[in-house]
Amino acid sequence: MRQNYINIMDGLEREKYNSHKKLKEKKMKALVYHGPGKRSWEEMPNPKLKNVGDVIVKITKTTICGTDLHIMKGDVPEVTNGRILGHEGTGIITELGMGVSNFKIGDKVLISCITSCGICESCKKGMTSHCEDGGWILGHTIDGTQAEYVRVPHADTSLYHIPEGVDEEALVMLSDILPTGYECGVLNGKIGPGDTVAIIGAGPIGLATLLTAQFYAPAKIIMVDTDENRLETAHMLGATNMIKNNPIEAINKLTNNQGVDVAIEAVGIPATFDICQSIIKPGGHIANIGVHGKSVNLHLEKLWSSNITITTRLVDTTTTPMLLKTVQSGKLQPKKLITHRFQLSEIMKAYDTFGNAAKEKALKVILFNQ
Repeated sequence: MRQNYINIMDGLEREKYNSHKKLKEKKMKALVYHGPGKRSWEEMPNPKLKNVGDVIVKITKTTICGTDLHIMKGDVPEVTNGRILGHEGTGIITELGMGVSNFKIGDKVLISCITSCGICESCKKGMTSHCEDGGWILGHTIDGTQAEYVRVPHADTSLYHIPEGVDEEALVMLSDILPTGYECGVLNGKIGPGDTVAIIGAGPIGLATLLTAQFYAPAKIIMVDTDENRLETAHMLGATNMIKNNPIEAINKLTNNQGVDVAIEAVGIPATFDICQSIIKPGGHIANIGVHGKSVNLHLEKLWSSNITITTRLVDTTTTPMLLKTVQSGKLQPKKLITHRFQLSEIMKAYDTFGNAAKEKALKVILFNQ
């Protein structure tokens, strides 16, 4: 009798173990990087909790960033073969670690592109992009959000509750491009009332900078791009002047050869950084936002005596709570940047569309996971 009992219990334990093993082996679909120019939509293991501060989020909406295109070009060598890309999105918490106190299962959340432990020296200085156990890690050094599920470390200080009634598509813009444009462009550039500002690049980041620059009432916001459609969008969003050809000559003419107070580089190539150096006035600010994969020439032989400030920055997302309030109030409407929508399973097509932005008239794409 005792032996039968032991056999039954052994069988139950084996069944429990096998069921648990099957649960652990659940698969999801994700966009996976396999080296420069190589990506695939493939089956990957579901993410698992690793630390007490982790949560697992079921992605409801995500997007593709210009930085993802830089990764695909090989400009970010830290991203290795097999990495799930993506660092933006919204979702629903499905699992949480024992150390998570600000969230519960079922909460709808906004995922920040920056992961912050909240307690290291960098985090305490507000420089969360250099968090000792975080920073920009999603879709960079750990698996990201272009998947059905994602693990988010340090959830209490890296996620935001989604307020009732706020459009999730608009909030996806708060994961990265709005705080990036605002912090790296507007704040670093020290835009002030009456300034003449030139934003070089009217892509999503440049347009996000345009939207948030208007908080400070500059007199002129000049948008420079080779894409007519993007310049039309910039005009609709508040740009005062749009320049497509010969930007240096055109800006000098527009400013009576004085130059601009603030030049913002929002592309990430040597040619656009050169434009910034050529149009900045004495005492002005050059704020770099773009992800640069190649060296640029710094013309100190011209700038050394001109009291120029040049800034670089990786977004810290410390302004996200403020930006969230402005979106919630309707004062800031980033949904206007969305041009295309795809199901998450159509992400390969979405990459092709986003990567051919001029032809497809694409700005931000939204990928939704049903």
